[in-house]
Amino acid sequence: MTTRARTVTVTWPEANARRIARQGLSAASAPPAVPSSAASSDSSGGPAGARTPADVVGAMLGAHAQVLSAAELSVALRLPGAIRTDVREALWTDRSLVKTFGPRGTVHLLPTEELPLWTGALSALPTGPSGLGADARMTPEQTEQVLAAVADALTGAELTIDELSDAVIARTGPWAADPVMPAFQGMWPRWRQVMHLAGHRGVLCYAANRGRKATYTNPGATPLPGPEALAALVGRYLHAYGPATPAHFAKWLATANGWANRLFADLSATGAVEEVTYEGAPAWVAAGDTAFRATPARGVRLLPYFDAFTIASQPRERLFPGLARTRALGGGQAGNYPVLLVDGTVAGVWHQRRSGRRITVTVEPLAPLTAVQLRELEEQADRVAEVLEGKAELTVGTVTVGPHA
Repeated sequence: MTTRARTVTVTWPEANARRIARQGLSAASAPPAVPSSAASSDSSGGPAGARTPADVVGAMLGAHAQVLSAAELSVALRLPGAIRTDVREALWTDRSLVKTFGPRGTVHLLPTEELPLWTGALSALPTGPSGLGADARMTPEQTEQVLAAVADALTGAELTIDELSDAVIARTGPWAADPVMPAFQGMWPRWRQVMHLAGHRGVLCYAANRGRKATYTNPGATPLPGPEALAALVGRYLHAYGPATPAHFAKWLATANGWANRLFADLSATGAVEEVTYEGAPAWVAAGDTAFRATPARGVRLLPYFDAFTIASQPRERLFPGLARTRALGGGQAGNYPVLLVDGTVAGVWHQRRSGRRITVTVEPLAPLTAVQLRELEEQADRVAEVLEGKAELTVGTVTVGPHA
């Protein structure tokens, strides 16, 4: 008779404290380097020390950058002494960061040296049904033509979207110009439905703005083979946000649960991931990565829109307990509001408004704060203003603006 090995049991406070530490969100800590292997020999994920914006973004598994200023704040807040200029220099000067289409097809900052991993993994995701009508879709052959045209046009060039559109249409045919894609103020040409796929293939990323216009270039990334890249990405994800289930991973990537179930089953069979009991149910960590903190997360933090921690941490009902679920989630979606973290869980929302160098930070706690927590909140407001190269003016009261304000 075979006896199944007893699995490790992990509680929410233990998992949350480890995530907080690995995200660089513990008091006076910087995020540890992401190990080359997903497994870690200690509960903090590695030794703390001097870090760069690219290290921070790697530990976060990408910084959501649909609003670039929010990404700058997310990254700099995790790097003691850093300001937004440090993130901009990493992105546009030393190019250790790249702005491109990442998880969920949304714009992210990613470490440049990790682009082969990301493009290999994202290119290997299953494609869901198109939301466009049959007359607007492209055939697989047309898709490949457009991707080749994008790669060719952007090699050694930095083009605005209009310049790129002209170049793609010239290389493919007038069918690529058909205005069939619903856009903000009209219709976009047919070829633009694969912009995010061009990013996932490693042939398109953002370049520096030309005036007020965005430009694009070809980063020249060669994707890793899909199976290798996916295994590495799962390991990175579990290191940062485990324990997690296949459904959590699928939600983070906006992909199919069934596919994620099969992927985790394959990785479990090879010994790359390990099952634990988390919140009374099966979940997974990277193999051997079973050390968790006994001390719960403590302290006060301000996190901006679409911060990676609030988006990826699961179960969401534990991160957004009670009133936080209705006040800080927009239609159940994390990231619509900047959030106040108290002892590792969402305990309020906040908003900042700039007038010259003055940064007015309004924080709405969902429960009264202690004197110690108020002092920590003042320090956090000062830190936000420091990152934004201004001076803080803190108000504790009702946030009257809506999501994305």
